Amino acid sequence: MSTLVFLEHHGGELQKGSLGVLTKAASLGDADAVLVGGGVTALAAEAGTYGAKKVHVADDASLDPPLPQARVDVIAKVVADGGYDTVLFANSVLAADIAAGLAARLDAGLNWDLVDLTSDFIGKRPALGDSVLVDVGWRSTPRLGLFRAGSFDAAPTGGGAPEVVQAAVELEEHSRAATIVDQQLEEASGPSIEDADVIVAGGRGLGAPENFTLAEELARALGGAVGATRAVVDAGWYPYSAQIGQTGKTVSPKLYVALGISGAIQHKVGMQSSSVIVAINKDANAPIFEFSDLGVVGDVHEIVPKLTELVNQRKGS
Repeated sequence: MSTLVFLEHHGGELQKGSLGVLTKAASLGDADAVLVGGGVTALAAEAGTYGAKKVHVADDASLDPPLPQARVDVIAKVVADGGYDTVLFANSVLAADIAAGLAARLDAGLNWDLVDLTSDFIGKRPALGDSVLVDVGWRSTPRLGLFRAGSFDAAPTGGGAPEVVQAAVELEEHSRAATIVDQQLEEASGPSIEDADVIVAGGRGLGAPENFTLAEELARALGGAVGATRAVVDAGWYPYSAQIGQTGKTVSPKLYVALGISGAIQHKVGMQSSSVIVAINKDANAPIFEFSDLGVVGDVHEIVPKLTELVNQRKGS
């Protein structure tokens, strides 16, 4: 088994999801990694900590813009030169674009939305609204796999310094055709919902956009991130980047607190793999109570401020 893991980075930091996939790959056998971008050489040592034996580094300022096609060029050559039969990605907008482009370039099979992988190359993928897991495989190599966010914990493996290999940056002409003329980065007041161990999510039951301060204050007290349902973001109450569900992001935090969320199947598929689910809703018949670990029937406007106060008191004691 020769496995290569694409490590995504932003702001000079390796992404938690990528490191989780690397941790998993290292547990199955020897795993290598690939880093693409300007100034990424400094991140190679951290990759070794999470199990990478070898890190291919394409360190070039021209690769700074997070465009997928140039990364496809680099990774395709690394795969060919290194003879890798498996390439794994943690799901993100960028990684999904790269994985799709790489599959086309290498005429390779791509399985997506995976949540696990066995040592004999059997992938596990949720189906039927996440009610069952199905086995999926590949007919040829290289095998490409894209894993759902939160599938694996990023855990140091005790590995030493990896071998660092400079990867060639040879871009196709069409890969230079697209340029990013401007980037607007959203100011983050806490962890992203993909990486957060705690998520406090709000639904239409909050009543109005200004009431999302209830979710924000509780999330701040718990050291978590704020999420939202599709109905909320469609109504303009909260940014689309916070949407959780079938058409939004899939999350797997240790604690998920749902405020005024009914629990429609479209939302359920995006958060039901959370370790502990707590729901607060005044409707005792809300579907979310069917799959919550703890359900509180009551008014979020009365319960949440008291809960936030108790959390802050506990933190201060």
